[in-house]
Amino acid sequence: MAVQTRIRTYPTAAQAGRERLARLAWLLDNSIPIPGLNFRIGVDALLGLIPGIGDAIGVLVSSYILREAAQLGAPKTVLVRMAFNVVLEAVIGVIPLAGDVFDAAWKANQRNVRLLGAYLDNPRKTTSASTGFVFLLAVLVIGLLVGTCIAGFLLLRWIVQAIAA
Repeated sequence: MAVQTRIRTYPTAAQAGRERLARLAWLLDNSIPIPGLNFRIGVDALLGLIPGIGDAIGVLVSSYILREAAQLGAPKTVLVRMAFNVVLEAVIGVIPLAGDVFDAAWKANQRNVRLLGAYLDNPRKTTSASTGFVFLLAVLVIGLLVGTCIAGFLLLRWIVQAIAA
């Protein structure tokens, strides 16, 4: 009679961290089904309804995912991409009602956990894609700054000419 032994495997720290972050992202972005619709929202969308502090609390909790990603070894380019998701959700989230709808649809925490998972599964590909994203983001920000400076200069020149005339 053969005796079967069961070998119990324990998850690594990275696997445990991924699972913990996946549960947190689910709670924040997908845990509450909307009756009659094929759509889910999370606690983060409900927090956003609290004027003043709701979005700030959501950003703080979302920042925890970023911190954990850094501890799991995600490079700066991936972390910048993840931070962009959180910042975009926070900035648009301050717009009454429209921001809350965006928050429910954007699901920054789910995006960030998927991005972290992609990095842990295939670091080279995700780092390369994130580097391209960060480069494009930097170009857009620089373009916006240059455009703002040019528009400010032209406006100031127009005002000076209008006063002098």
